[in-house]
Amino acid sequence: MEGRIHINVSAIDYDQTSKALSRQLYLLEEMVHGQDDFAMTDSEFAFGWHFFVVSVNRSLVEKLVDQMGSEFDRLKGKGMEKKFLTWLTNNVEGKTSRFKLAIKEEMESSKYGIF
Repeated sequence: MEGRIHINVSAIDYDQTSKALSRQLYLLEEMVHGQDDFAMTDSEFAFGWHFFVVSVNRSLVEKLVDQMGSEFDRLKGKGMEKKFLTWLTNNVEGKTSRFKLAIKEEMESSKYGIF
């Protein structure tokens, strides 16, 4: 199994969204005693949106799952990655303008071939 979860981010405001995501992931690292467990690419601008990728070590998410226990299981989504997206979205919403998160591998294998 791959060691990182790659998340495609679409955002109206790159600076605000990338700072909010970074802040939340830093807080997560502090909470589970992680370090250097995520990376973020620069954005590409198209159609009025900024597109970039956030890569998170799977071990960081597993530590979150261990710490949250059954509360993590109640999050919306099928599988650890989707539940993590729900957790991340819930914790960043309201701190930034419109944004959307999606698992990169799922978007690339989409039947629509958008990415």
